[in-house]
Order: sequence, then C-alpha cells, then structure tokens
Amino acid sequence: MTDQVILTPEGYNKMLEELNYLKTKKRREVANQLEFARSLGDLRENAEYETAKETKHQLEIRIGDMEARLGRAKVVDPSEIRRDKAFLGSTVEMKNLNTGDILKYTLVAQDEANIAEGKIPVTSPIGQGLLGKAPNEIVEITIPAGKMKYHILGIS
Repeated sequence: MTDQVILTPEGYNKMLEELNYLKTKKRREVANQLEFARSLGDLRENAEYETAKETKHQLEIRIGDMEARLGRAKVVDPSEIRRDKAFLGSTVEMKNLNTGDILKYTLVAQDEANIAEGKIPVTSPIGQGLLGKAPNEIVEITIPAGKMKYHILGIS
C-alpha cells in the first residue's frame, strides 16, 4: 500500500478540503449522534447506539485512508504537463466516429474522477486508450458497450 497517489493541484486541494470537513464538522455530527443514542438508555439493546458507533468507525476509517493517500500524494505541476500527447491532467477533445459527437474529457487520477464534469480517470478504458496519443490520431477503444473509434482533435 505504498503506491504513490498522483493528483492534480485541484484534486489535491479538493481532497484536503474533504478531509478537513470530515475531521471537523462530520466528526462533530457523529459525536452528537453517539451522545444522543447514549441518552436513550440501555446500550446493550440500543440500535441507535450501535448504528452511531458503526458510523463513527466508518468515518475514522475514511479519515485514515484519506490521510494515508494524501501522505503518498504527488501533485502534478500543470506547467510540466505535455501538450503534444494525452497524459494525466490533459484535456482531450475528440470526435466519436461512430456517432459524430464531439467529446471533451480531462484525464485525472481515480480520486478526482467526475464524469458529470468531464473528468475521467486514466485507469478507465477510455482514459487508458487515450494515454500517450497525439492530436489527429484515430484510436479504437474497447468499452463495455463495445468498440468505439475516436479522432483526437486536440489536447490542451
């Protein structure tokens, strides 16, 4: 579990904000739930207390995991990102040759993925298919729905 976690500056800051939220506000909320559950009486048969204890346990696991990942994080300097080929941090504009749709994806680390924002992980089938490719290349990528062909229009 000593694998390095590669993040963009935006992803690192987002993860840091989430960790801060979990350690402050969320911990307080869970502590209040636990205190309320204790006030309900006999702890041996108190489902609310057991649920609150489990919620606290899961929260602490999440905090520990995030701290470990941030401790192994390497933040990619945007000025070092190559523009001639698709790499982590690149935004790739491409045309789906099967449908004619123009798509724009930013290649990010798994922790930063958000398909609604057009951020796809480099570990996904499309992300892996785009890595190292250059503008004007035609790529064929196998996704769960089948094989798709894309024409890379540009990389920024």
